[in-house]
Amino acid sequence: MSFKDLQLNKPILRAVAEAGYDNPTLVQEKTIPFVLNKKDVIVSAQTGTGKTAAFALPILQLLFDNQDAPKKGKKIKALIISPTRELAVQIEENFKTYSTYTNLRTSVIYGGTSIEPQKDILKKGIDILIATPGRLLDLHKQDFVNLDYVETLVLDEADLMLDMGFIDDVKKIERLCTKEKQVLLFSATIPYKVEQLANTILTNPERIEVAPNSSTSKNVNQVLYYVPKRNKIELCLHLLRNTIKGSILIFRRTKFGVDKLEQTLLKNGYKVESIHGDKSQNLRQEALNKFKNGYVNILIATDVAARGIDIDELDAVINFDLPNVPETYVHRIGRTARAGKTGISYSFCSADEKSYIKTIQQLIQLQIDVIEDHPYPLDPKAKPIVHKSKKTGSKHKKGRKSEASKKKKKRWY
Repeated sequence: MSFKDLQLNKPILRAVAEAGYDNPTLVQEKTIPFVLNKKDVIVSAQTGTGKTAAFALPILQLLFDNQDAPKKGKKIKALIISPTRELAVQIEENFKTYSTYTNLRTSVIYGGTSIEPQKDILKKGIDILIATPGRLLDLHKQDFVNLDYVETLVLDEADLMLDMGFIDDVKKIERLCTKEKQVLLFSATIPYKVEQLANTILTNPERIEVAPNSSTSKNVNQVLYYVPKRNKIELCLHLLRNTIKGSILIFRRTKFGVDKLEQTLLKNGYKVESIHGDKSQNLRQEALNKFKNGYVNILIATDVAARGIDIDELDAVINFDLPNVPETYVHRIGRTARAGKTGISYSFCSADEKSYIKTIQQLIQLQIDVIEDHPYPLDPKAKPIVHKSKKTGSKHKKGRKSEASKKKKKRWY
């Protein structure tokens, strides 16, 4: 099947061809016809399956057919809500690429940067707005965003939006748009909460599932190291010296963990950058660009910061801390081996993470290969360390009265 078969018009086909795409991916093939028919859609697909184009192309086509000529009079006709700033920026890049030969204007707004330039862009009038929930509601409150003309609302990475606590914001945004709009919901997994949200805001949606939720790419070679928690950093250094080469993405569970590992690797002479939620948008973008352009070959990230990031040519993923949500593991290792390439994922499992490995293996229906030959093995009987306080109590006696005050004093009253 080619993009022509999907009834897309010439200006869009030309832009797609120039971007180097010949044939639609499975998710595009299934989704685009429904969107063009103005149906509501729920799509369950991992990142890396080409889902951004699956909504960007038909939205551009629908708007192209009735685009407003004057710049001033442009109204927001399509609204895409994205959970993270990185993803929002990436979606905007996609829209800009595909709309090269149209008069449609796209813009992106997100928190963490100055609000004034965003107000100026909105004043000029745009057709397509990509936004993170918080900043969108801020600008709406200040009357810079009018959602009365939205024809298509897209919720991208819906499961992550709910995990990040955006559910009320998303519902509010949906209510601010017109009743008659078309809603497209994209989610890597469809947990109960996403299902509930879909039931409240979509009308008779078409369901599209691309590859079962648990599918891990056949091209990723997955290996597992059992290692005491205190030795994870040494094991990481050992592998970086001897085994793992190329561009590497390392996942840690906390921002503190990311910073700590970054300092250690820098001290050991590695070229490293990191991204997590406490960093400003500019710093995150800068770190990402350095990694993409090869100035550094190691990027350390938390899950939220790395969700939806498009990094081609990734050789390895290291799960320094194992995720407690098995789907997250699938996302992480799906960062490597994209577009037909191969990659390796290395997971470090300490005694207190053994239960996570169990649920991950159940989900991916695969026994991950264990590498036993390394300098920091975990004692198979090792129990997770529970830290107990050494303090046994206060050295001060209970009760505040001093001995003197306890002697029956004659009161003056």
